[in-house]
Parts: sequence; structure tokens; C-alpha cells
Amino acid sequence: MTLQAEDILAHRFDEIRQSYAPRDAILYALGVGLGADPLDTDELGYLLETNFRVLPSFAITLASPGMWIRDPRFGVTFSKLVHSAQATAFFNELPPSASVRTTPRIVSLRDRGPGKGAVLDIERTIEDQKTGLAYCTTRQTLLLRADGGFGGEAPDKDAAPRPPDRAADHIVEFKTSSRAALIYRLSGDLNPLHADPEFARKAGFDRPILHGLASYGVAAFVLAKTIGGRLSSLQCRFSGIVFPGDTLEFHIWNLEDRVVFLAKSGARAVLDRGLAKFGD
Repeated sequence: MTLQAEDILAHRFDEIRQSYAPRDAILYALGVGLGADPLDTDELGYLLETNFRVLPSFAITLASPGMWIRDPRFGVTFSKLVHSAQATAFFNELPPSASVRTTPRIVSLRDRGPGKGAVLDIERTIEDQKTGLAYCTTRQTLLLRADGGFGGEAPDKDAAPRPPDRAADHIVEFKTSSRAALIYRLSGDLNPLHADPEFARKAGFDRPILHGLASYGVAAFVLAKTIGGRLSSLQCRFSGIVFPGDTLEFHIWNLEDRVVFLAKSGARAVLDRGLAKFGD
């Protein structure tokens, strides 16, 4: 079936509501990979109800629209879809428990051309149901690898930052768990690509891969721990496949008002065009 670009662009989401408790935020932190060292006090703050803190990146899992893109009427080749990038502005810290709401919206659908795929951007702002306080605005970029050539506008020229031509200021390793994808999926992303070996093989991978947003959560934690201060924004591209159990090596550069980073698994870059900001 051909991609139904007009139907995708015309799609309107209903408001989505979700309530969470400390247990949900702890499960997210475990899925990201915290707790491998049960004596690490930096990580235990996100895993114990005493003096409990919520990882800021937990916000992007809340009130998710789920597998809406799998609806056959959109004509998307779902087995070839990958999450290619994420960008989030974090406005306020999440409390240990809350009820939130959002109404996602389609931002754009761009055509890379026949055999090159299409790029779909979806945005949502996570707000508190009671107070209207905004916790974050996040933009998800999906690459529809098999659905290009429908005659749409081409993607904008990429203006994402590149690392400076010098040695990184920090190099930090983080080993993911072999069970990471099986735990992370319990935070809401049930795409079988991350759990079902047969589905993963049909998608062209020899085994299930780790969620891009799990790697994104790792980046949020590593950067905040390394740089210090409140994370106010984080963006990156998922440039390579991460398998559960891989060790991610973060290369981090401090610039005047921002941090630029990339992450490698062995010799492969798996997160690139990374940019983070800290402070109010």
C-alpha cells in the first residue's frame, strides 16, 4: 500500500491523559539502566522512594500516542519504521507522582525520495492536569524507511551541531543491560522490534534492538551526572543501532552555553548531533 500522506497530515489526536506514581518512574529508571551498582548513591536517588527524584527524561514516555502509526489506513510499512531522533525542552521538574495530559500534533511529513524514505515529526507538550504546568515539549522524529517517493516536500537542511575539532572534555562509559529493552518496554513502548526476535529479523536485524528513547534516557542521565545542574534541553539523532548489553561511550564537549556530544558502541556512532543545555 502507498503511503497516505494526506491522511497522516490531516490526522488529529484526541487528548491523552495519564497518571503515574513513583513505581512508574522507578521502572523507567531501571529500564534506562540505573541500578547496576546497587551502592551507587547517585543512581539510588532515582530508585528509592526515600528522598526520591524523577529522571527528567521520564516525561517523554508520558501520555504517549502509542502505535497509532500502525493503522493500515496510513499506508506506512511499519516493519521498516525506525525512531530516528528526539528533541525535548524541559521546563519544570516532575514530582514523584502526578496526572498529566497532552494532545499530540503532526508537525511535518517530508519526502526524501524513492528508496530513501520519509521523515515524520510529531510534537507534544506534557502538562499537569490540575495546574496546567508544562513539564516539557518533546518532538519525535520517525524515519519511514520504505515510504519515500510520494511527492512531498524535501526535508530541511540539517543544521544540527557537530563536535568541535578537538579532543572531548569528557569521555564516559555506560554499560546497558542485556535485559534493558525488555524492561524499558514496560514504560509504554511496546513495539515488537525491541522484544520479538522474529519481528526483528523481518525488520533486518539479527535480534531485538534497544529503544532509541532508552539510549536517550542514558544520555540524559550521563550528561546531567557529568556536567551538573538542571537539564533544560536535550536533542540527538539515533544514528546507529544499540543492542541490549552494549557499552555506550559518550564523548562530551563543553561549549560556552551548551554541551555537544556523541555516543559510540565500539567503533560505531550510535548517537550523534547531540546537543544539551543546562540551567533555567
